[in-house]
Formats: sequence, C-alpha cells, structure tokens
Amino acid sequence: MPVVWEAVAAAAFPNVGGLLNGYLIRPEINKWYKTLKKPTWTPPNAAFPIAWTSLYAGMGYASYLVWRDGEGFDGPARLPLALYAGQLALNWSWSPIFFHFHSLKWSMVNIVCLWSSVAACGFTFWQINKVAGVLMIPYLGWLSLATALNYRILKDNPEDTNKTE
Repeated sequence: MPVVWEAVAAAAFPNVGGLLNGYLIRPEINKWYKTLKKPTWTPPNAAFPIAWTSLYAGMGYASYLVWRDGEGFDGPARLPLALYAGQLALNWSWSPIFFHFHSLKWSMVNIVCLWSSVAACGFTFWQINKVAGVLMIPYLGWLSLATALNYRILKDNPEDTNKTE
C-alpha cells in the first residue's frame, strides 16, 4: 500500500502548532501553572502532550479525508475545511492566552468557542466522510474535559492570581 503523502502531511500539520506552543509555554507550566489551585481530577502534566499529539494527528487525518472525498477546496469540502481551519486557529491560540497572558477568563471564552467550532466541524466532516466525523469525537471529548478544567481553574483562583508578574 503506497504512502499518501498528503495524508501524512495533513496528520502532521496540526502537531506543528502544538509543538511550537509546547516549547513556548513550557516555562509557565513549571512556574505559574504550578501555583494555580486545580481540581483533583486534573490529568497529570505528562498526559497532555500524549493526548494532544494523538488528537492532532486524528483531526489532521480527518481533514485529509474530507479534502480527498469533498473535492478539495473547490467542492463541498470548502465549509468543513474552513471550520477546520477556524477551530485549529482557536486551538493554537488557547495556550498563549492561558499560559502566556495568564488570562483564565479569556481562555475560557476561547475554549467555549473552540468546543462549538469543533462540534460544527465534526458535524460537517461527518456529512462528507463518516470516518472523518468519528475521528473528531475523541477531540470533542478531550475538549469537554479541558473546558471543565478551565472553568474550575477560573472559579478556584482569585483574579489577582491570573496577572502576569
């Protein structure tokens, strides 16, 4: 079975932003994030890169399936791929908002918009390729946990804790 390089590139692409964000926010995890009050059900820090790497690969491959089966950017895949690009931009912007700017409130706004856009993206993916739609479900599940976590951290940490030093 030959390798379809478009599929490989599509699966790898979301991880580029994830890796860059991980590199940029790493100092904040050991400084600021460590000082925040978090719920007992917070996943261990080591779980996040594992989860995001697999979720990014899955959503990237899903985008390839939609691009392939939906006639690229000139066919019915135009809207689903636009939704995909929008959710990816929201996804990549969450980490700087939360970790760099220490804005728990605006990261909460971002992640609610992200959750909604991923749900819309997954629905439109499903209409073009059922596997692509199903591949978005674990992502939406993880985002549900992340949204609840963001909310709990926002509520459990006073406003002055959120300021950049």
